[in-house]
Amino acid sequence: MIAQLFTSFIASAAFGAIFNVPKQALIKCGFAGMVGWIIYIVLERQYAFDTALATVIAAFFIAVVSQFFAKIYKTPIIVFNVSGIIPLVPGGLAYDAMRHFVENDYNLAIQLAAKAFVISGAIAIGLVFSEVINQIIRRSKM
Repeated sequence: MIAQLFTSFIASAAFGAIFNVPKQALIKCGFAGMVGWIIYIVLERQYAFDTALATVIAAFFIAVVSQFFAKIYKTPIIVFNVSGIIPLVPGGLAYDAMRHFVENDYNLAIQLAAKAFVISGAIAIGLVFSEVINQIIRRSKM
């Protein structure tokens, strides 16, 4: 679990560095990714949640953490969202799907591609759901 925490933090912070995130925000970007990944791992492995549901919940919490950091540090939310979501992106799954297409194993390729598509959609749903709730809360305070 410690290795998972460390690698998700490094991956998120490194992705932020690649995309020229301000240096003072790199630690926060890494933290956002680490929080999302640990929530995903705990839900999927320990509580046997479906991958898509665990991804939605993890993406939701990444967006909540990103909104918090954006408000506190007066930085655009996208800085933390994009870097934080990186550990959840199903890149390896998409690669495996393409590899199986090339190898003419279409049944497995379509299954993997569909799973990658569902996980990608789950990420989007989690981010949007968090933003909708944030907007509702903001409007209710006015």
